[in-house]
Amino acid sequence: MSASATTGLHTGQPRSRVDGHAKVTGAAKYAAEFTASGLLHGVVVSSPIAKGRITKLDITAAMAVPGVVEVFTHQNRMRTAWRNAKFQDEVAPPGAPFRALYDDKIVYSGQPIALVVAETFELARYVATLVHAEYDIEAPSTDLRAVRGSAYVPSKKRSGINPPPKPRGDAPGVLADSQIRVDAEYYQPAEYHNPMEPHASTVIWEGGGKITVHDKTQGVGNTQAYITNVFGLKKDDVHVVAPYMGGGFGSGLRPQYQLYLTVLATLQLERSVRVVLTRDQMFTFGHRPETIQTVSFSARQDGTVTAIRHEAIAETSTFEDYQEVVVNWTGLTTSCENVELDYKLVQLDRYTPADMRAPGAPTGQFAFESALDEMSYKLGIDPIELRLRNYAETDENQGLPHTSKALRDAYRLGAEKFGWAGRNPQPRSTCEGHELVGWGTATGAWDAQMQKTSASATLTPDGKLTVATASADIGTGTYTILTQLAADALGLSMEAVTTKLGDTDLPFSPLEGGSWTAASAGSAVQAACCKVRSALLGFAQEMPSSPFKDVTLDQVDFKEGRLVLRNNPGIGVAYGDIMQASGLEQIHMEESAARDPAVQKTHASYTHSAVFAEVRVDEELGTVRVTRIVNAICAGRILNPKTARSQIIGGVVFGIGMALHEEALDDSKIGRFMNHNFAEYHIPVNADIQDIEVIFVDEPDDMTSPIGVKGLGEIGICGTAAAIANAVYHATGRRVRDLPITIDKLL
Repeated sequence: MSASATTGLHTGQPRSRVDGHAKVTGAAKYAAEFTASGLLHGVVVSSPIAKGRITKLDITAAMAVPGVVEVFTHQNRMRTAWRNAKFQDEVAPPGAPFRALYDDKIVYSGQPIALVVAETFELARYVATLVHAEYDIEAPSTDLRAVRGSAYVPSKKRSGINPPPKPRGDAPGVLADSQIRVDAEYYQPAEYHNPMEPHASTVIWEGGGKITVHDKTQGVGNTQAYITNVFGLKKDDVHVVAPYMGGGFGSGLRPQYQLYLTVLATLQLERSVRVVLTRDQMFTFGHRPETIQTVSFSARQDGTVTAIRHEAIAETSTFEDYQEVVVNWTGLTTSCENVELDYKLVQLDRYTPADMRAPGAPTGQFAFESALDEMSYKLGIDPIELRLRNYAETDENQGLPHTSKALRDAYRLGAEKFGWAGRNPQPRSTCEGHELVGWGTATGAWDAQMQKTSASATLTPDGKLTVATASADIGTGTYTILTQLAADALGLSMEAVTTKLGDTDLPFSPLEGGSWTAASAGSAVQAACCKVRSALLGFAQEMPSSPFKDVTLDQVDFKEGRLVLRNNPGIGVAYGDIMQASGLEQIHMEESAARDPAVQKTHASYTHSAVFAEVRVDEELGTVRVTRIVNAICAGRILNPKTARSQIIGGVVFGIGMALHEEALDDSKIGRFMNHNFAEYHIPVNADIQDIEVIFVDEPDDMTSPIGVKGLGEIGICGTAAAIANAVYHATGRRVRDLPITIDKLL
């Protein structure tokens, strides 16, 4: 089977989601929907202060209410692991992970201080109000701008995160001698994931120290390892099941504190327990970090960029050094001989930030792509032309060629579709009624990754195929694309294929994140199906008077549940007949897939995008509407244009939120984000979203993954906020460098 083929009967075709019916009918069960006999309900009590110590914690009134089973605090919880390493999950940054109910110390606002467990949810919620706490309060530090001078370079690298490359050339010297330069500071506030499904855990007590865990997670294996390490359990005693997830966007990569509390209560009480966080409590853990960036770069009159300096200062907690790739994109996408990139952290009295869709990339790209736009106006050069004149043919950070890069085509196709050639370059040049119209563009980039993943394929005599891997489907369409790949591999209809995901009893898979799942799980499923194909041919060759006796795999086809000769399709045999002749009840194969390490050392691999945005700004009210987006995507092989388009649209909506809406507002006196609800923390709604056009650029790539896939989850948001900000400048002549772009910044 050719992995480089761009289409098949199913792959490459716009198929509807195979899990769609289950989701719209309610058959799909999420973490808080699993139940058990005698299930108890837990409600978390949160700290109202950001820093200090608990001096008194009175649970007397709470425990006196009939139906209350226990109120857990740091004073009565069971013993757990004491080493920090035991609490570090698969993607934990360096430091000491947060431990709920560990001691009397408060390190961030909203920290859990108690868990009320009762016979009903309503009772637990009421009793949580009866827990009385008193505190010795210390002044928190949560103002990033005020303490930016304390920024430091993290001493330990976070696993999987590349620090800025060493400087190349002499950026400071060239900048100092340059007459044409841009010097600007850009700011992005903290943003929250806000998935539709709140974080929840339902832990079923199976008896004998065994538990079944239903958790909102992007990786059942990560959840299982965390539980076994923290509570000292055997792997066989912890079964994690998470078949569906109502949005994660990175918030489910690390175990959140409700998981720890639910498992603790279940083990200590030896009863099944469920804990669901409130929307307010969804604002009490990881978030996209607040970041300040400074960009300086110079150019010649012909547009050649001569030097770049890009620095980012981001927040982290006082107990972990959270890190992401922010400035490296600048050295990747723009060709320049003199580049200096810097990334530092500042500790604040907040919870550790978390990976949020394309962590670091839209942040860094907002700054530099805005600065590039500023330079285009200084030079009087079209913004696309300026990017083409400084087009990086290779990854200059690493000095490596790309596995593939079709960004030039993306610029061309996106510009044609958008009508970019008709743009009047003069700011404030286009007005329709009381609205100023602006067009902007930006480039996006994201890693094209692949992680080692295992999968199984099981064929039965009735022509039914089941493929399975522990990987998650967080709403991206993984069920569907794996079904498509498996169906094509064995020449079956999609209806004949069942895909199983999100269960630690299935073959190993890493976390679902980083846009690597399609490439990783897809390659593993295809590899397992290929082993089934080989087995089928082998058994067919053993049949009496077999016409397949001396043929090889490249001489046969697998079509409509039959093995046939490629040069004579009339000669064939059904899979069921092959298996019956061999006395087989099933053919079960398991295989792993990973990226070629040689390619990883010799080539760089990224997805790219060219984003074009149209905005309309009400000159009297200062309101901004994004009326049109064209996003041209270079992402290798597209397995399903329908679900792929949905992924890009979702990313673009995230970018619109980043540009115009989302902002966690901090009260630095009390160290708390104040708009911790949907009424005041604005996210885009249907009325904010208009025309979004997605173009998939033809980009063959047989090096990034065995199936030619690069991944789509992140690239949709990359560059989008920058394109919108640049369009706002073109419309108004006003450059807004701190997000979100709100009315007060334009009036």
